[in-house]
Amino acid sequence: MATPTFVGVTGLPRAGSTLLCQLLAQHPEIQCEGHSSPLCNTLLGIRRMISDDQFFLSQLDSSFETSYAHLASAMRGFLHGWYHDSGTHRVVIDKNRAWLHAVELLLHIEPEAKLIVCLRELGQIYGSIEAQHQRTILVDFIDHLADYDRFGRADMLFAKDRVIGAPLISLQAVLDLPDAVKQRLYFVRFEDLIAQPVKCMSHLYAWLGLAPFEIDPEQLTMGTQESDSHYRMKYPHRQSTRIVASTPHAVPQRIQKQIETVWAWFYRLYYGEKMP
Repeated sequence: MATPTFVGVTGLPRAGSTLLCQLLAQHPEIQCEGHSSPLCNTLLGIRRMISDDQFFLSQLDSSFETSYAHLASAMRGFLHGWYHDSGTHRVVIDKNRAWLHAVELLLHIEPEAKLIVCLRELGQIYGSIEAQHQRTILVDFIDHLADYDRFGRADMLFAKDRVIGAPLISLQAVLDLPDAVKQRLYFVRFEDLIAQPVKCMSHLYAWLGLAPFEIDPEQLTMGTQESDSHYRMKYPHRQSTRIVASTPHAVPQRIQKQIETVWAWFYRLYYGEKMP
């Protein structure tokens, strides 16, 4: 039985990854559980652990090629074993924002893997998070941002190690990747997915090498609901039986201007110009 193509879903938060996974799962040749996966974190943990293991390190001087091949084979086997139940599906989907940061590790152990990267206008990402915080204001963020004012909270969300800033840094690093790696990446803008879901998904299915399939935006099958309490209810993963355009979030002008100034490269690369 042929090994299915491994596809990671990654990118920015509040950029439609839950909806995208729901739409991917509509295709009969795709296995997509929909919720965030620990697989990427586990592979990164294996690398950290083995790099400190004295028995493994002691073998590198005399038998580097053999020991390194053992490690590569083991990590590849772990990845394949994670989706041992893929059956006849031609593609398996694994969602984790860390995949973009770990893309070169992934391609080293699984050269045919691909990534789908979710994008959204940055002001609306912030606006979505802030709006949900106001609905759940009596509960703090997992990284304790509730005590900041709105501008301060926005500044922290975009910090390089925070929920928006970290994947943005990974997106900027795409510029430094070899062309062969860039060709394994497919970028999906949230705005396009909402406005033209049939066209977007048809193109994406084709990029994945699957048979043509047309989704019905008015009749979608819902999958397993991902946990929201784990994220303190700040980043909900709602599914619906139909695609409905979201109401734009009102973002203070000072915050929007700061976002567009600091992250101007993002708008140039992925939007050409500021979204209206």
